[in-house]
Amino acid sequence: MHIEILALCDSASDYGGKLCLLGAFDGIFAREAPVVHAHCAVALRLRVGKVEEGRHHIRYNLIDPDGKLVVPSIEAKVEVRVPEHRDSVAINLIVNLQQLKFERFDRYTLDLAIDGRQEASIPLSVVERK
Repeated sequence: MHIEILALCDSASDYGGKLCLLGAFDGIFAREAPVVHAHCAVALRLRVGKVEEGRHHIRYNLIDPDGKLVVPSIEAKVEVRVPEHRDSVAINLIVNLQQLKFERFDRYTLDLAIDGRQEASIPLSVVERK
């Protein structure tokens, strides 16, 4: 499997296999902590080859600098089939997150694991706006 896109964004949708992202970001700015971010989405686009067909387990962890979960792990199972006439297929996975609460200004990380193996990580900074 190849990760083509992993992003935090304001919103994401899948229109017939086309992944549409709005407002990709890596920082949240606020005047005071704790910070509550009303809505965002995690967008993932995976390229899967024929030899990787079958069921796969996806897990996202949003963690603070101390390694503690900001929200419970988000898990999904996906069944992947590659059509006969193709060598690979792209699959889009979108997770909508509501009312994310960050207790302090700091650097956070969104980790992605596929089938129990860490595959990617992206940073998220929660910054005090003065």
